[in-house]
Amino acid sequence: MTRPTPKEIKPIAQVAGVPVDDEIATRISNSIGPAFEGFEAIAGTLPFDLEPALYPIAQTLKVSK
Repeated sequence: MTRPTPKEIKPIAQVAGVPVDDEIATRISNSIGPAFEGFEAIAGTLPFDLEPALYPIAQTLKVSK
């Protein structure tokens, strides 16, 4: 788990349907970088099943009230 660079963020954002320019990609990298650095000590030690594989589905699910 390494800090994402703006070069890595741009295609991820584009695939998600939210294209960003270089400046925004840099701001995203700078804002989430500390979180990645905080987990650096335990990177690779967490079970893979802790990753929410259904996260994209949960984000797009429409809940009726």
